[in-house]
Order: sequence, then C-alpha cells, then structure tokens
Amino acid sequence: MIDATYQWPPAGQAWLDLPEPVRAGMVAAGAGNWAEIFHGRATYNKQWRLARPPVLTAESYRMLNAVSLRLAELLLDAARRRAGTTGELATVLGVDPVGTRMLPTDEPLDERLLAAVRPDVLLSDGVPRVVEFNIDSSIGGVLDADTVVERFTRVYAERGILDAGALRPAPSAMDTRFAAIRATLGLPEGAVVPLLLDFDADYPGLDDPDLMRRVLAPVTERAARFGLVMPIEAVTSVGVAADGGPLVAGRPVDGVFRLFVLNRVTRGPGLDALESLVLSGLLPAFTSGAAWLLGNKQLLAWLWSDLDTLDEADRAIVRRHLPRTELLTADLLDRAVAGRHDLVAKPADGSAGVDVVIGRETDAQGWAQALRRGVDRGGHILQEYAHADVVPMDFVHIETGETVTEEVPYSIAPYLFGRQPANACVRSGFPGCEGVLNLARGVLLSGIFLVD
Repeated sequence: MIDATYQWPPAGQAWLDLPEPVRAGMVAAGAGNWAEIFHGRATYNKQWRLARPPVLTAESYRMLNAVSLRLAELLLDAARRRAGTTGELATVLGVDPVGTRMLPTDEPLDERLLAAVRPDVLLSDGVPRVVEFNIDSSIGGVLDADTVVERFTRVYAERGILDAGALRPAPSAMDTRFAAIRATLGLPEGAVVPLLLDFDADYPGLDDPDLMRRVLAPVTERAARFGLVMPIEAVTSVGVAADGGPLVAGRPVDGVFRLFVLNRVTRGPGLDALESLVLSGLLPAFTSGAAWLLGNKQLLAWLWSDLDTLDEADRAIVRRHLPRTELLTADLLDRAVAGRHDLVAKPADGSAGVDVVIGRETDAQGWAQALRRGVDRGGHILQEYAHADVVPMDFVHIETGETVTEEVPYSIAPYLFGRQPANACVRSGFPGCEGVLNLARGVLLSGIFLVD
C-alpha cells in the first residue's frame, strides 16, 4: 500500500543528516578521485564534476518506487480503456506508422509491457512530481548511474567511510535489468543476446564504435554473471540466415536487447531485417515496441481526464505526484497563452528535452509561437509547471580542483526492471546551469546512495 499522506523529507535532508565527518570524508574522496570516478561516463560538461553522489533515505526510496510503479500501472490502465492492442493504441495516439519502426499491431496491452520503466521525477516542495514516464528498453543512464556509484563505493570503502554500515549504494540497475531480460524473454543459460546500438545516432561516443564497445565492456562482463552472452553490436549488422533465422554480426542469436528509440533510429537494411524478424516472432526483443507507446505523454493527459473513474487512493496519488496534464489543442490555445507562467509545453513523443518549452523561461511572443506550432503539428501536451527544489550539492572544478557547494536543481529517475527497484539516474544541475535538466545541456549523471 502507498501512504498518500507520507511526509517526504526535504530535498537533500538525508545528506545533511549524515555526521559531518562522514560528509567531509565523502566530498574529499570524490574531489581527490573525480577523474577515476567519472572516466568514460556520458556528459557534455567540460567544467564541473560531482564531488559526491546524492543520498536518499531507504524509506523515501522505497516510497518513490512504489509511487512510480503504481502510476505506471495507472497509465497502462488508461491506455487499455482506449485500445486493446498495440495497433489500436498507435492509431488513437496518432503515432506515425511510417516514421516509427518495430511496432507490432496485434500485441495485447498487458503488464508485460512494464518490464522497463523509468519516470523522470522532480522534487517540488519536497514531494516527488513525475513529469514524464520512459517505458521502453531504450531508457538510458543505467551504465552511468551504476558505474559512478560503484566507483564511489570503492573509494569510500578504501577510506573506511562505509564501515558504520548505515550508508550503502542502491541496488544495481544493470544486474536487475539482466534478470528482467532473461525472465521476460524466457531465455536459457548461455543465451546469446546482443545489445543493439544505432551508431549513427546523436549521443556522446556513438561516433566511435570501437570506443563505445570499450566503454560498454562492463555491460558484457556483468551480463555473463546472469547467463547472458551480450556482445555490443550495430543495428546495421542484423541479417537473416539461409534458413530464415536471425543473425547479428554473422552469428546466430537467441534474442536482442534494443537500446535505441523507435522513432529516431537510422534506417537501412539491418533495421529492415531486425524489424521483420522481431515482428514475425522469430527474434525475441527486450522490450517489445508496444512498451514504447506507453511512454507517450498523451497518456499522462488521459490519466488526468479519467480521474473521476479512479478510486480514492489512486486519485490521491495522481493529484499529489503527477502535475496536471492536458492535450494541447486549438480550444486551449488562448488559456495556455495567458497561463504562460504556470505551464510547460512538450511534444508527446519527444525525449532528451527536445522542443520542451517552459513558459516562465520564455518571453510571451516565443511562448505563443511555440504553442501555435504545437497545435499545428499535433501530438503535444500542456503540463502544470513543477518547480525543482534546489539541493545543496558538492562539485569539483575540473581545471582547478577546487570544491564548491552550490544549491542546484536535480531530477531523479528511479529504475524499475521486471517491476523491481534498481538504483536511479540523477541528473544534477551545476553552478550556473539552465532550468531544463538533460544531457545535451551539460547536466551531471550519478546513481544514488541510501541511508537507513
């Protein structure tokens, strides 16, 4: 059960409640080892690194995951009230069948589609507010969150900082996802499941496939512990054997782990082969393309429009943890223009903060123009603005080695794989940062530590 009256601790309070010597030791350890801790991790930031990870209480982490899972279930319910299959849902959402690949048409909308979930959460007046849901295998940040936490853990252990036992890393997202892949696809021990990347996509490091394979080597190594053979391969390497079976890089495979977005993948013969194999049932994929549809932000608006049909407990969860969301239509245009200060406009199928417009950070003319574009294009939402609480964080300056404490916003994205909580990806602001927290704008990524 979720306690709708749960009193969330103020943002950053778990850190401040740690003994001062522990906090000082953690910052000193991070400042002295930042190059090792963040080596190879994704960021565009050339000036700052975190000197320590965010810290949550174990109870608030448990509650955050419980709220996230329940909201994901409610979104699935909202979809099922409007469609019975993936094809029907795509039609209702207005998803472009030409611009989106690997979407099955007759797959039922059931709980299996919630195998990989990552909401994006802002702490607003201490209360988690879910501003969007990522429901798909392509959700990012897992390796970065886990690796940063593991490296902090190693440095802390060497210095005796973890000896008291109350402070510990969150459960591994990589390990939990590997377990979910095997369980979801029903794979045997030793199954060959390549991790498929689109090396032509715009993401740090993808322009150098050899480097990216070295960066992702820990994924292959960890997958082996869970009975999976997981080479890092390109979508372009997918083919069909003479007997009609699947090949990746010329090798027979038992399944694939898809780590690219369905409407942003580079087209070519490899993708065509992959799509044909997956949709024909010859190649199981984690996850089904049907799951990606559940991350469409129109579902957030549907859930709000269905509010009166929910029971009292679920209504309380939605009102408290999901900012009010509506479909952006011509009928709402005048009200939306006037309500600029309290609204955010987003493309429903967007990601990485692309084309997100925050009303209070945009002048009146720019806001009105953005809304009209959204109405003309369709598939946009209006969402109540949720401010991000600023949290004291510690940073180290790359060039000088100086450490500073600065109050910055951050978002926390807890992972649920196979419905099991697993770490979280924190996107932290930095001294002088902008309001939109995403990788392209220089945010710093980390996982989390828990304290009893």
